[in-house]
Amino acid sequence: MGIELFNLKPPKGSRKNRKRVGRGPGSRRGTYSGRGIKGQNSRSGGGVRLGFEGGQTPLIKRIPKKGFRRKSHIVYSIINVRELNRFKDKEEITIEKLIEESVIKGNNPVKILGDGELGKKLVVHANKFSKIAKEKIEKAGGEVIEHV
Repeated sequence: MGIELFNLKPPKGSRKNRKRVGRGPGSRRGTYSGRGIKGQNSRSGGGVRLGFEGGQTPLIKRIPKKGFRRKSHIVYSIINVRELNRFKDKEEITIEKLIEESVIKGNNPVKILGDGELGKKLVVHANKFSKIAKEKIEKAGGEVIEHV
């Protein structure tokens, strides 16, 4: 008879019985139940919260906090020039078209960066262009239209 659902058992030693404490001196865990005699940790509900270091300044407060982002920070959807090769030659590329083609998500402003090469004449509409991206689009015979 092979392995069937009704005769499956966990491997020996993988399942342990829970430790029964406070059951008399014959159980090895009677009297104080492994908690010692006195002190905060011997009481029920005793102990300290996570991260407490006995009154010493906790680690989370000692390490330096880094970074700051102002409320007026603008998050751009970024596209590289190489990703514009998917469009047809002499096509006008608007932000709506980029969302429609799933090149960008959401309604963040769009910035075009200059990574990669462009082999098509395109009219590209975006909120911002990097200097290199502008050069590459115009070098390919395209046009850059910046929306503020």
